[in-house]
Amino acid sequence: MQYSPSTEACPLPFSPFKSCTVPRPIGWLSTISRDGIHNLAPYSQWQNLTFDPPMVMFAANQNSDGSRKDTVINAEETGWFVWNMATWELREAVNLSAMAVAADVDEFELAGVEKADCLDAPGARVAESPCHFECSYISTHRLEGNSPAGCVDIVFGKVERIHVDDKVITADGKLDIPSIKPIARMGYYDYTCIEDVFEMRIPNASNELADGLEGKSTL
Repeated sequence: MQYSPSTEACPLPFSPFKSCTVPRPIGWLSTISRDGIHNLAPYSQWQNLTFDPPMVMFAANQNSDGSRKDTVINAEETGWFVWNMATWELREAVNLSAMAVAADVDEFELAGVEKADCLDAPGARVAESPCHFECSYISTHRLEGNSPAGCVDIVFGKVERIHVDDKVITADGKLDIPSIKPIARMGYYDYTCIEDVFEMRIPNASNELADGLEGKSTL
C-alpha cells in the first residue's frame, strides 16, 4: 500500500499517518490565563529539542472553528507553560482534560487533580504527577494547513526548572520508568504504557559520547 496524501485519497479506512510515528510522548501542559484561569490539556506532538540548555516544543492544531488553543494563547501572554508527566494512574485525568470546553473552565477541577505551586511559572503543576518541567516561552512558529484544524502552532520553550518526586528515583540516581509507567500516544484511540525497559550501548563510543547519551550530570 502506498499513496500521496497531497494528491490521493487514503486507500485505508483509517489514515496510517499518526500510527507510524509511535509511540509519541504526551505533552500534558498546564498554563494560566491573564485572568487567572487554570488550563490543563494533553498534546501528542511534544518533544525534547536539545539539552544544553534543555529546550522543548509542542504543536497545537487550531480548533475546527479556526480559533487557537488556550494553551498557546496562555503561553504567549504569560510567558510560561508547564509540562506534567502523564502516567498510567493518571490516564483518566489526562483523557478528561482533553475535552473541548470553554476557556473559563478550570481543567484541573474537570479532571479531578490537585494543583501544586510552581517556583517560577505563574500557573500550577499537577500534584499527582511525578515529574514536571517549568518552561519559559521562547517563540511560536505557525504552519498553515489545508483546513482550519490543519493549521498548527509550534511552540518552543526553555526548561527553567525540573521537578522529580523522590519516590521515583532509584538508588543510582535515575528515574524508575517501569514503576512510573508513563503513557504515550499511538494512532486512532490507542495509547501504550511503558513497563519494560532494555538497555543498548553504542559499541566503541568515547567516554564523552557515552556520558552524554546516558545523561550523566556535569554540574
